Amino acid sequence: MACGKGCEDSAGESDEGELVKILLKLAWRNVLRNKRRTFLSGTAVGITLASLMLIDGLYIGMIKGMISTATDTFLGQGQIHAKGFSDTLEVEMTINGSDNILASLDKDALLKAYAPRTASFAMLSSPAGVTSVLLYGIEPEKEKDVSMIDEAIRNGEYLSTEGERQILIGSKAAETLEAGLGDRLVLTVAQAGTGELSQEMFRISGIYHMGIREADSGMAFINIDKARQLLALGNGTHEIVLKFKDLDNAGDRTLSFWSRYSGNGNEALGWRDLIPQLDGVIEMTDISTIITSTLVFCIVAVIIMNALFMSLYERMFEFGVLRAVGTRPGSMALMIFFEAASLSALSIIMGLLMGLGVVTFFSWYGIDYRGIEFAGVTVNELLYPELAINQFTTYPLLIFIFSLVAAIYPALFAAKMTPARAMQRSM
Repeated sequence: MACGKGCEDSAGESDEGELVKILLKLAWRNVLRNKRRTFLSGTAVGITLASLMLIDGLYIGMIKGMISTATDTFLGQGQIHAKGFSDTLEVEMTINGSDNILASLDKDALLKAYAPRTASFAMLSSPAGVTSVLLYGIEPEKEKDVSMIDEAIRNGEYLSTEGERQILIGSKAAETLEAGLGDRLVLTVAQAGTGELSQEMFRISGIYHMGIREADSGMAFINIDKARQLLALGNGTHEIVLKFKDLDNAGDRTLSFWSRYSGNGNEALGWRDLIPQLDGVIEMTDISTIITSTLVFCIVAVIIMNALFMSLYERMFEFGVLRAVGTRPGSMALMIFFEAASLSALSIIMGLLMGLGVVTFFSWYGIDYRGIEFAGVTVNELLYPELAINQFTTYPLLIFIFSLVAAIYPALFAAKMTPARAMQRSM
């Protein structure tokens, strides 16, 4: 009894399935036939993948480290100040409605901490010398939460809330003034509005060293209440430094936080706008990473193509026999693709294991780039690479795709091969 067209379709699908299984087995056996070549090719591709993982991990660690160094040292992850104040540092340009803003920041769920400051140009003089500095008035306890001034103290003590005549100076400034702990310095500033000079004597309570030349030679810190008195600011504040619970929020320009605290003559800016050169370097690094990765994937494709052609020429007689017994060109090409996929899969497994080991090792022990200045930021800590999901998904997938693309030429070569030509080449 005839079963009709349905049986024919079912039989056809079954035959195709069996053919695919046979081709897969042949491809796998061919890959394992020359174990030395497979191992060397797989190792080469694996090292490439491991290198990409390490480079990507270093990039992630470097960016996070640079952002952390730039923001946590003193600048902060964001700032609120009068519009244009950061360009001129005019004493009169205080934040409009600072009391209301500070009260609102107390309740903001995005923030981890904040600290108000005053900032002005000043002159420090000692019996041995004179130097100009950027004088900051700070609230000692709040400042600890947004910057590392207290951790940078090398000699003496951090500012106390009651010490209104205490002053912190940098190590380079101390050398210029030939001053040490307990020595007296005369501080001269210009008052807001009138421009009249205001002078008072301070005693050095601490000397800090941040490892940043400009900070160590050109900055000084006193209590904010005393700074306001010297500058005749009343309750005025020049800038409010911000620290977010999530660092990603500080770099998100679309966050409603910035528009909420901008206006009325004020502006709220994240680190991307406070350090535009660092933001530009990150964008350029993203582009260079794409270019480098593309070149590396092309190298992978060449390695895979070379391995396939070597395997193909070694088995020329077998290909001739397969064509002679009626194997279709499409099946020949498909077998080459299966070989490329098998070799790529082995290489990816080797690369992931090597990459995981290398990145994990350096993520424990770090890489010493301390003291190097990049994009205006001095690296003060070890660089720790980080593992990311894309290193285990995107990179392996791209290597697999490039391997299949590389197999197109050998597959076409095998598909166009005639039995006579294959026999002739094998002799």
